[in-house]
Amino acid sequence: MTPSGDASRPVALVTGASRGLGAALARFLAAQEFELVLNARHAEPLEEIAGELRDSGRTVPTVVGDIGKPSTRTALQREIQRFDHLDLLVNNASELGPSPLPPLAGYPPQGLERVFRVNVLAPLSLVQELLPYLVRARGRVVNISSDAAVGGYPGWGGYGASKAALDLLSLTLAHELKELGVSVVSVDPGDMRTAMHQAAFPGQDISDRAPPEATLPFWAWLLNQEPMAVSGHRFQAQGDRWEVSP
Repeated sequence: MTPSGDASRPVALVTGASRGLGAALARFLAAQEFELVLNARHAEPLEEIAGELRDSGRTVPTVVGDIGKPSTRTALQREIQRFDHLDLLVNNASELGPSPLPPLAGYPPQGLERVFRVNVLAPLSLVQELLPYLVRARGRVVNISSDAAVGGYPGWGGYGASKAALDLLSLTLAHELKELGVSVVSVDPGDMRTAMHQAAFPGQDISDRAPPEATLPFWAWLLNQEPMAVSGHRFQAQGDRWEVSP
């Protein structure tokens, strides 16, 4: 079975695409002529985004479900199989953990296990399961990180540790997949005015944070780079400049 979209277009899979950065990226990639497969946990907001993009002539298949569950990843693999290649995998879906954010010394073990399942194991599992399609397209993997991965901020230890692990996973995969032509980068999008960021600061005004769309110049830059030239790097999307050291 083949998708009804344009088979000549590149294909992108974005997880956590119903709101925030994921939704902004879905709109941006559609404008860049990507065919899209979108995932999120909540059906209504995900279908709103997909419906908006379908109006531009794309099929935009969606998979509603927790990316930490194998059944959700299997459903995503089936959708990618219909395209037979994957040019861009954006592992954006993330689990913040308990709110208010607890100190590590009192972090509930079950909560920490879920944070690592969604933020570390799920992205790796998706790469493993979708690798043949990434290899076929000489595709890119983008893992969404955080400044919490390097900051050691009180209360952010669980989330930050998971993103630090994701950074190392990204770097290792970049080395291991080089010969297969698959590029892997991690991206810290910076503080943004999103529901997740609000959950990290319950009751506080976060209106001074940038909207997710503030990162779009970075994504335009990244997509214009030769994939293997940037592979293995960690970028700050809201940084003043983006460079790759020779």
